Amino acid sequence: MSERVLYTMGSSGKSLKGFIGLLSQAGVKHLVDVRLSNTSQLAGFSKKDDLEFLCDTFEIGYVYAPELAPSAGLLKSYREHSIDWPTYETQFHSLIEARNAIPQWVERIRLLEGTVCLLCSESTPEHCHRRLVADMLMQGDAQIVVKHLV
Repeated sequence: MSERVLYTMGSSGKSLKGFIGLLSQAGVKHLVDVRLSNTSQLAGFSKKDDLEFLCDTFEIGYVYAPELAPSAGLLKSYREHSIDWPTYETQFHSLIEARNAIPQWVERIRLLEGTVCLLCSESTPEHCHRRLVADMLMQGDAQIVVKHLV
């Protein structure tokens, strides 16, 4: 079995042209939205309905995967500095393990035709849950190689 590239990308700080350009250059065929909230005004062009339209226009499959997002409480604790990043990571891992979402997504990625990209809002992956999800998916399938689009 050959390696399978899994991309991750954040929508923040990107123009629509830059956003679509990164997806196109990477050959992304499936966009997996792992944001907790994808309908806020802050999402701009990446609001769920607009994003579904864009993906359809550029022949990219779109799926919303809230089971791979942090809980509202966990995200709030981190954003309000009640917890630090290492604590967030630990609690996020526990949450995702309790949901048992990784095995299903490892299988789903294996079955999808073409390149997959996890989408979140953070502009870089260092302190973003999409990187944690990507790492967990890599642990679930040694054929997955993660690359971050920035």
